[in-house]
Amino acid sequence: MIVAIDGPAGSGKSTVARALAARCGLTYLDTGAMYRAVTAECLRLGVDVADQAAVAAVARDIRIDFGPVLEGGQSVSANGRDVTTEIRTPEVDRNVSAVSAVPAVREAMVALQRKAGETGDVVAEGRDIGTVVFPAAEVKVFLTADPAARAHRRAVQREGGDAAKDASAKADAAQEAQILADLQRRDKLDSTRAVAPLRPAEDAHHIDSSTLTLDEVIASVVALSPELHERDASNGR
Repeated sequence: MIVAIDGPAGSGKSTVARALAARCGLTYLDTGAMYRAVTAECLRLGVDVADQAAVAAVARDIRIDFGPVLEGGQSVSANGRDVTTEIRTPEVDRNVSAVSAVPAVREAMVALQRKAGETGDVVAEGRDIGTVVFPAAEVKVFLTADPAARAHRRAVQREGGDAAKDASAKADAAQEAQILADLQRRDKLDSTRAVAPLRPAEDAHHIDSSTLTLDEVIASVVALSPELHERDASNGR
């Protein structure tokens, strides 16, 4: 089966998708990391992200590899270079929307994502998974959260914590304010781009994670599908 989880930056999509994959025996596909990897490679090569032809060339030639999902997350490499940490930097945050808005980049990444989905039993997260990449997914979720809550989670993540697991986690106030501004700018860019804008699929289930724990979000997703419930139960839940 395929589970599609879409939503804005910082809504917890990656954390939820990883946890759901582990609990239900699914393969985790971090599509956002793919666009970030292209962005990181453009920045490394000195490619102007406003130059769509040059950005598209990087996307068409890039090789992206994922390592196994471990407790600390999933490793990512671009053209044989480990970019796991690099793709989560503020510089990539500021440029990834421009890169992902390039039609040729999306075409290249969607092809890679669909190929990965051919193996079946995948949970994929991003911004157009249920609308463009896997429109026939058995379960579609649109995960949202209050912008302030999303900024806090991202700030805590930058400092090595996980607000989804530790509600008392703190972060630098100035950095959190900057992240909030960046998220709001990115929300506008992602929702107004011409190609595959951020929007929920018509048959997606909306879940607001602002005040929910990770386990509560997972439980809400599992409850949407008898097959997910059976898989979760078979793993001792």
